[in-house]
Amino acid sequence: MFESAIVESTVDVLAGLAGSGSALELGIGTGRIALPLSRRGVPVHGIELSEAMIAQLRAKDGGDAIGITVGDFAHAKAPGTFTLAYLIFNTIGNLTTQDEQVACFRNVADHLVPGGRFVIEVGVPDLQRLPAGERVRPFTVTPDRLGFDEYDVATQRMWSHHYWIEDGRWETKSLPFRYVWPAELDLMARIAGMTLRHRWNSWQRDPFTNDSRQHVSVWEKA
Repeated sequence: MFESAIVESTVDVLAGLAGSGSALELGIGTGRIALPLSRRGVPVHGIELSEAMIAQLRAKDGGDAIGITVGDFAHAKAPGTFTLAYLIFNTIGNLTTQDEQVACFRNVADHLVPGGRFVIEVGVPDLQRLPAGERVRPFTVTPDRLGFDEYDVATQRMWSHHYWIEDGRWETKSLPFRYVWPAELDLMARIAGMTLRHRWNSWQRDPFTNDSRQHVSVWEKA
């Protein structure tokens, strides 16, 4: 996610969608995308819950130019309106209920000008690759790092389990998510008064197909 080519292609798309307006990043984190987008001339404001991540963003070159609203991006209100809002790298799944995800779309719609765009980058649930009766699928297996996704199909909940070697000992971390289908996102957008305009396989704008493992989707506010 930090490779320069990936960051550059992401910023290219977002800058084009923002046009001459400003952008709102939900879950801005440490500024991986916000800072290069700001350097492209797009004013960026972020919503972020983690004070530690905000501190890291502020310590970076250009971090002081980014406005920050501290809070949960499903509900927190940023000042002003925007031509673009974006939520990338599976971050929509950090909202672990459908109600929270619907609230996020409504919150974004409240921040967008008419004709403004909302962009989400998220993976397609990997359920078709699970053997019958299995709930866990590996996504990383190396001598010093292991990663497994655990699915609960009944609730659309999942947990991403990470194991890695640090200073000669194994460390572990598990993160909860709610996976969401493309059609479900489209319905959330419709509830919030937005319509799908683009769905790509990646930031290179290649076509979304049956084999796509992720998508970048763009909805427009009426």
